[in-house]
Formats: sequence, C-alpha cells, structure tokens
Amino acid sequence: MSDFLTPFLMQSAVQAITPILLAALAGALCGAVGVFNMAMEGQMLIGAFAAICGSYASHSAGVGVGVAIAASVAFSLILAYGATVFRGDAVVICIGMNLLASGLTAYLLRALFNVSGTFSDPAIAGLSRIRIPLMPSIPILGWGLARQTAITWGAWALVIVVALVLFKTPVGLRMRGVGERPDAAETLGVDVNRYRIVTVLVSGALCGLAGAQLSLGAVNVFAEDMTAGRGWIAVVAVMLGRGHPLYCAAACALFGFADAVGLRLQGLGLPNQLTDIAPYVVTLAALAISHRARNSNALGKADRDV
Repeated sequence: MSDFLTPFLMQSAVQAITPILLAALAGALCGAVGVFNMAMEGQMLIGAFAAICGSYASHSAGVGVGVAIAASVAFSLILAYGATVFRGDAVVICIGMNLLASGLTAYLLRALFNVSGTFSDPAIAGLSRIRIPLMPSIPILGWGLARQTAITWGAWALVIVVALVLFKTPVGLRMRGVGERPDAAETLGVDVNRYRIVTVLVSGALCGLAGAQLSLGAVNVFAEDMTAGRGWIAVVAVMLGRGHPLYCAAACALFGFADAVGLRLQGLGLPNQLTDIAPYVVTLAALAISHRARNSNALGKADRDV
C-alpha cells in the first residue's frame, strides 16, 4: 500500500480535483438560483482554449487566466439570457452550448494555429506552482500539496467563501429564495432575472478558472475536447452534494482521487482503456448508491407516516 500511495499519486489527485471542484461550485451557485447548469463542460472547454490563446499571445500565464475568465463569462451569456429573459429550456440550451464549444474550439484551433488535435508551443507560459517550505515534511499528502498552482489553493478557499455567501449572508438568502420561491421573492422586490443572470455569469468565471487550470496548470497544451467529461462529473458532484458547497467538494475529492488512481494503475501496466474509465465508474456507482439511499429514506418516511 505504501508503494501505491505515493506523493505523486496525491499530487495527481489534487490536480484532478481542482477543475471538477471549480465547475461543481459553479453548478451549486446556479442551482441555488434555480438554473440547472449542465453547460460546465462547454464553459470549461472555452476557458481552456482561451487560456492557451491568451498565454501564447502575451507570454503571460496571468493574462491567459484573465482571457479564460472573460471568454467563459461571455460564452455563459447564452445560458444567462436564454434561460431567463427568453425563457428557454435550460437543459436544451446547455446541451447546445456543449456541442457549440466542442465544434468552435476545434474550428478555431485550425483557423488560428493551423493544427488539429493538440496545440503546444514554447511561447505558452504555464501557471507557476506555489512552494510551501514546511509542507513537504508531511508524509505523502504534504509533498503533493506543496507544489500546486494558485488556482488550486483558490478553489478550496472558494468552497468556504461560496458556503458562507449562500448560507450566512443576505445575498445568499435572496439567491436561495429566487431558486426556491421565485414568485415570492419577486413580490418582496427581488429582481429574479438579475440574480439569475449575475449568478450564471459568476459560474462562467469559475468554469473559466477550471479551464485555465486544465490547459495551463499541469501541462501547457490544448487538446480537442480536453475536458473529457469533467463537466458532467461536476454535474453529478452537485447532485450528490445536493447543492451544498462542502458536500460537493467531498464528492469532487472522491472523483479526483479515482482519476489519479486510474493514472497510477496505468503506470503499473494496466491497459489505458480500463484505467481511463475509473472516474466514470466511481461516478456512476456513487450516483446509484445515493439514489438508492434516498429511495430507502423516502420509503422509511412513508412507512412512518402510515
């Protein structure tokens, strides 16, 4: 077991958790105001591509992150206005956004860089890692945490911030009121559409950060559809965590660790066709167990009522 739980495994797990965690926070915020966001996959992909473009053009990772946030926020306007002002079906809009992001990034990759599949260049500046002097002294976990980007540390800080905003501030109370009782919130003078639009745009910024972490955090590369289902895993994390940021973070930690274990098993010689499905198997298993537990609780409650 000590040979399996290596510092490299923990470092890979933390890196895998970060983009899923940021996307899950975005989904939790949207869920709080009553917008079912399934477009995190596309939002992250747009952010990842924009981060590479910004970093390549400016030779600065910070500029790349800023461009990623701006591009993802602009892309999120489709959901923000489509699901509120134009009263469209959020699920249909999100599916269309995911397809649009996949096709648009593939097209722009050929149009701007004259390549297909992947793009990498020495001019792309990656995110620097924050090195904490005393952290490596902690066995296994410390070494993995001691070499992470600012986005990784910021993601965990945002878990606390989002939880406090949602449950300890008047703004969070209004957001939850908009999601649970929009008619009642509107009678109290709350602008329901404004809250939903702003929240969706904030979620777009979080997904932009997640995309920047994907393309500039571990490797300075953009690959077509490089999100590889992480946005959908974030949707499941929001469902498992029932929209609570702390519970969503726990679910993301489970999925990220499963992803890292898959990579570790691949390094030990298992076929990549088997190891690549590890996070998705864990996701489906966790969703099935959660669904069964909820059904059991519902049946128990019904029996007590009888």
